[in-house]
Amino acid sequence: MPQPLVKLEKKILHQMGKAIHDFNLIEHGDRIMACISGGKDSLVMLDMLLKLRKRAPIHFDILAVNLDQKQPGFPADVLPKFFKELGVPYLIVEEDTYSIVKEKIPEGKTTCSLCSRLRRGILYSTARKEGCNKLALGHHRDDLLETLFLNLFFNGTLKSMPPKLLNDHGDLILIRPLALAQEQVIAQYAHARNFPIIPCNLCGSQDHLKRKEIKEMIATWEPDRIDSTFAAMQNMVLSHMVDGELFDFKSLRAVEPSLRGSDSDWQV
Repeated sequence: MPQPLVKLEKKILHQMGKAIHDFNLIEHGDRIMACISGGKDSLVMLDMLLKLRKRAPIHFDILAVNLDQKQPGFPADVLPKFFKELGVPYLIVEEDTYSIVKEKIPEGKTTCSLCSRLRRGILYSTARKEGCNKLALGHHRDDLLETLFLNLFFNGTLKSMPPKLLNDHGDLILIRPLALAQEQVIAQYAHARNFPIIPCNLCGSQDHLKRKEIKEMIATWEPDRIDSTFAAMQNMVLSHMVDGELFDFKSLRAVEPSLRGSDSDWQV
């Protein structure tokens, strides 16, 4: 393997390993359904999970699952061939969500929300049927940052994609093993490995998407600003925000002078 490729692989493996350790993403006995769209991120995630499994001190199973949404021109033979080359068990789930989305959403409107809900429901059902307790998604650090600003600018909430999430029913856990990995490094690795990347022609190609606006904004930033912003997501100080549900401002009281002791605030 060429040295540049080795360095890329080591970097992604390190970042994935750190995420798994820091957030306890994978445990002994897990059966993980790796959700593979055919994009670069999910392909790299699967490749890295298989590499980590070989050296992990615990045992866990991986089932690669692709949801064929019947998009026109979707190359149905590409992913089965890729899965066989990796030697991973796989399942192709065929559901025509494309027609549903096209029927329900007017031309030119954003299809992401409906498409996402339909896809999530099918994947949850598949995970239960296949005995999987966790679903691995290929979102990376840049996705987390973009989601933070999407919610901040357009939804009035300060939230992003968590590295680990319990579903509403409480029976499945979503994990994002690439949560600490940079998109640029992932793209370089996927290109160097010549992975068979399948573009999304349903929602990802809509030029007016707000996510694209956010991505273009972040692309103009210096790397240090991006690193600092992502670090801020891991260093929340709730007492210095303005959410009364998460911090009890109402009960905050000053200590009586007799109990305060000396003026220690002024001591050096």
